[in-house]
Amino acid sequence: MADYNVDEKIDITDVTCPITFVKTKVALEEMDEGQILQVHLNDGEPVQNVPRSIKEEGHEVLELTDNNDGTFELFIKKVGD
Repeated sequence: MADYNVDEKIDITDVTCPITFVKTKVALEEMDEGQILQVHLNDGEPVQNVPRSIKEEGHEVLELTDNNDGTFELFIKKVGD
């Protein structure tokens, strides 16, 4: 796993789609351009949908790391404001 200078971390393993994306989007809205958000999310729908939706919003997905426990870490760089 790359060593990012993470500005914010959120855990969305306790919610389901589409709330997973909503929570991620809200967290990004509160951040400044260029900051990095680390999202802890479940395998399945969240890991398929959240990165794609974030890219569609214009943000940069830096890395998606499998924790090998049914969860992933998603690193997102905020683009624009």
